[in-house]
Formats: sequence, structure tokens, C-alpha cells
Amino acid sequence: MTRQTARTNDAALAAFIAKKAEIDAMLARLQTFSEDHFGADPQRVNWGHVGSLEYQAHLLKQISDFAFGEGEHAA
Repeated sequence: MTRQTARTNDAALAAFIAKKAEIDAMLARLQTFSEDHFGADPQRVNWGHVGSLEYQAHLLKQISDFAFGEGEHAA
């Protein structure tokens, strides 16, 4: 491996690790938010809450499908 390739790989690895840390932090926040019923009082849940949660689930499904090659991303 050349020096240039090694530097490029090192830079790519550093960027990858930084992005992974960013995603891990978002996932941790989402888990905590989920444990708190996504900020909704369970005794006062309405259809607006359902719609908001449905939209969030839709976005997460897109991410999941992309990550696992499922849905529209299936080979």
C-alpha cells in the first residue's frame, strides 16, 4: 500500500468512525424518547400523536430497508 493510499484510508476510517458515533448518539436519543412514549402522555394520546409516530416509523423503515437491502432496496 502506498503512503497516499494509507492516508486516504486513515482519513476515510476517521470519517467513518465519526459518522458512526453520530448515528449511535441519535439512536440512543431515539431509544430514550421511545421509553418516554415519544413525549406523549399515554393518557392523552390522540390521532395526531399516531400520525406523528407513523411518519417517524416510515422514515426509520426507509433507513432500515436501505441498511438491510430490503423493501425498495432489495436486490
